[in-house]
Amino acid sequence: MSNLRIGTSGWNYPSGRGTWNGVFYPMPRVRGKAFDELSFYAEHFNTVEVNSTFYGQPRPEVARGWANRTPVGFEFSLKLYQKFTHPTMFKQRLERSLPPDRLDGSPSAAEVLDALARPNQADLDEFRRGVDPLAGSGKLGALLAQFPPSFKYGEAEGAYLAELLRALAGYPVAVELRHRSWSDRFGETLTLLNGFGAAWVQIDEPKFRFSIRQNYLPNVQGFYYMRLHGRNAAQWWRHEKSEDRYDYLYSETELKEFAETAGAARQLVKKLYLYTNNHFSAKSVANAAMIKLQLGEPLDGEYPEEFIARYPELAGSVNRRGTISNLRFPQS
Repeated sequence: MSNLRIGTSGWNYPSGRGTWNGVFYPMPRVRGKAFDELSFYAEHFNTVEVNSTFYGQPRPEVARGWANRTPVGFEFSLKLYQKFTHPTMFKQRLERSLPPDRLDGSPSAAEVLDALARPNQADLDEFRRGVDPLAGSGKLGALLAQFPPSFKYGEAEGAYLAELLRALAGYPVAVELRHRSWSDRFGETLTLLNGFGAAWVQIDEPKFRFSIRQNYLPNVQGFYYMRLHGRNAAQWWRHEKSEDRYDYLYSETELKEFAETAGAARQLVKKLYLYTNNHFSAKSVANAAMIKLQLGEPLDGEYPEEFIARYPELAGSVNRRGTISNLRFPQS
């Protein structure tokens, strides 16, 4: 089996201007029957990155369902729950959920919030239970620890990252760092990650003054992890909807660099994961397919005419699916 895993970040985008319904997934639905998006997606790609676990801990019954609906060899990479990587965001969310009498502005109230927002052993145990069905079925890929741009290199930050990686020993962990201070201290960052066998996530996104700088080289032999977020600089920080940030389609020329990097890196590591996160209107699907094509990988599955019409770059390379009425709708 190939050591190359190519897919998208997420598979369920049911609403908004950038929905996948009617583009990659059929629309309208057939009344009385359910369309299995994950099963359809897994006909085309051998991995997916799960974003929903950032907003809530993975649940065993849900993970078991994912495993049952995907073929042998398919892998899920899971983003860590925000409590582990985004304490400020989690704390703000916690403040909104607590009753007013718990938030009186006193030092004791602040201490309670800090304590509740701090990851503990119970959180880690809950996470382990949630991913066990995937691990047990051989379908757990990597764990993605995605830190915000505000997470800068420093003694406290390095100690926390080391503590987190130590707690996740036994899992392949990919660490996404976005602030330039980490690449400015390249040697120290590399030593820290290599000490735990963690992959330094290679990312492509709009570059600003404090954006991380990377060379796209693998830092460990175990696995390589790359994420393409798109290059929509104009709407990266200022946008009407969060999905607007990911409204970007890479050209064939732009993708060539990443395809060549992946082709070289896969010779140096045991497994390579590459995810496209420019999910607006299934542009990530189109770009993931284009990368597979550039790497000489087969384009499995059939693509709806609606998708091919929107992304004609793939018209001569993908298998065409029949009309919407001929699509397979499994019984719910």
